[in-house]
Amino acid sequence: MAKDAANGLEAHLGYWLRYVSNHVSHAFAAKLAGRGVTVAEWVVLRQLYDDGAVAPSYLADRLGMTRGAISKLAERLALKSLIARKDSRGDRRSHLLEITNAGRALVPELAALADRNEEEFFGHLSPRARKEIADIMMEIVRRGAFRSVPVD
Repeated sequence: MAKDAANGLEAHLGYWLRYVSNHVSHAFAAKLAGRGVTVAEWVVLRQLYDDGAVAPSYLADRLGMTRGAISKLAERLALKSLIARKDSRGDRRSHLLEITNAGRALVPELAALADRNEEEFFGHLSPRARKEIADIMMEIVRRGAFRSVPVD
């Protein structure tokens, strides 16, 4: 087979997307770990920060995660006193997940870490370039009908 019959890794846009994504994600995960939170836990906390008390099934659907994954994350966050389970008024068998005061206070700190990470990797780009990249990525997400939120 001729040497140039197969494109090199660098010839693929997916390679460069993954290359950048891995570095951005790893740096953010390390920042969050310093606060005792994983990326997946951050995603759940951030969603509860906006939504208030919600059913685990709603959270799973909203984030594109399995109910089992939400259950495990909820357990970890409850052990850290960042969320609480609350009985549902209409159904004793079901419960809601709600961010605690400690969780609510932590979210802005974690959001600042996300902002710092964003600035470290993309701050050198013009606002226009950042918007163009974001628009292109969102179009790919829309076209692919991707639903699961990236958490790893």
